[in-house]
Amino acid sequence: MRVILLSTYDLGRQPFGLASPAAWLKRAGFEVTCVDLSREKLTDDTVAGARLVAIYLPMHTATRLAMPVIARLRAMNPAITIAAYGLYAPLNEALLREHGVSIVLGPESEQELVDAAGASGASSASAKALPRLAFIQPDRSGLPALDRYASLQMPDGSRRVVGATDATRGCKHRCRHCPIVPVYDGQFRVVPVEVVLADVRAQVAQGAAHITFGDPDFFNGPTHARKLVEALHTEFPAITYDAIIKVEHLLQQRELLSLLASTGCLFVTSAVESVDDEVLAKLEKGHTRADFFAAATLCRAAGLTLVPTFVAFTPWTSLEGYRDLLDVVDELDLIANVAPVQWGIRLLVTWQSRLLELPDIRAVIGPFERSTLTFPWRHPDPRVDHLQQRLTKLVGVRLTAPRAETFEAIRDLAQSPRREIIKSPHPRTSIPYMNEPWYC
Repeated sequence: MRVILLSTYDLGRQPFGLASPAAWLKRAGFEVTCVDLSREKLTDDTVAGARLVAIYLPMHTATRLAMPVIARLRAMNPAITIAAYGLYAPLNEALLREHGVSIVLGPESEQELVDAAGASGASSASAKALPRLAFIQPDRSGLPALDRYASLQMPDGSRRVVGATDATRGCKHRCRHCPIVPVYDGQFRVVPVEVVLADVRAQVAQGAAHITFGDPDFFNGPTHARKLVEALHTEFPAITYDAIIKVEHLLQQRELLSLLASTGCLFVTSAVESVDDEVLAKLEKGHTRADFFAAATLCRAAGLTLVPTFVAFTPWTSLEGYRDLLDVVDELDLIANVAPVQWGIRLLVTWQSRLLELPDIRAVIGPFERSTLTFPWRHPDPRVDHLQQRLTKLVGVRLTAPRAETFEAIRDLAQSPRREIIKSPHPRTSIPYMNEPWYC
């Protein structure tokens, strides 16, 4: 039996979410075809003869893009069984089933996909409790080459081929706005060091010079992270990497920051979200404005580049608060570290989000929109929504412009007066960054 694994979008990376189940299915004796629609087309020949197609839905954008694909699959092969798996599949189960998906699985679904294929795709299964899997090395042989994906742009103008893998899955935290929480609810899974290294080894053989760790938080298991980066650097001393780490973990595990820098970590992405303590408390982020300042200082002292991300627009954002965010980033000399798309990010209120627990969220949202897979909301101050819309347009036409120039254009649009700021003595420099903008 032939199984198609399909991805619509995965942040410009070669999808781990196809490579991992491909290995499980091939081990069980199934023929597997991987299709990454962000890099290749879906053809009639590909779909013909397949009994089961499983669509990987790791995030909001991927799910929106998948909806018309499901209809197209039905038209191409009416007899085919369609499954959906990944973080956003159980979050949107009812809608997916209305579109013709008969199997809905969560993010820890490798064995369940094998079971579904073994049942000839006849199941109408749903995701249940998160299983504990014995992870195996992903199989990337059926995916487009790494050099067709986003690359790392270096300050000297050179580019590095990028690979991506997961050292852990899920997250032990329950940030209110995070889509991981309704599915994992504070749980996370550790992928054995030897499995991660085997996956890295395979990607280095494909030309990868840099590895992105896609874990929601690389320091969910700090001891595991230490063992992994030490082993990675020992085997591949020339390979660089990046990871995602919460502000509070940067503070709690500050003794590991110099280890990251010395083992080739080029930058750490951290979901700062806001510099307003009230907003941070609403989101249950686990850190404060002062913590962000402290984390930025610690990273700089360790020689580690901090890349903050933000949810710049929420129902609690004021015009003054947005201008304050600009001032803080300026004060910390992080202008070059912030991707332009971050300046217009708007809070997403998705199905089953913990944000719906808040009365002030329920007061501003409208009915769930199937086209956007969100509860749309309007800010109590229309000027804030207007600014967000104008900023999004501005950033959209300046994606390749120097970040400092874009920042000044944003400051002008936000009518944020330039003020005298006592900055650190460190000069602003260019930093490495992925050359493909990402969307959650």
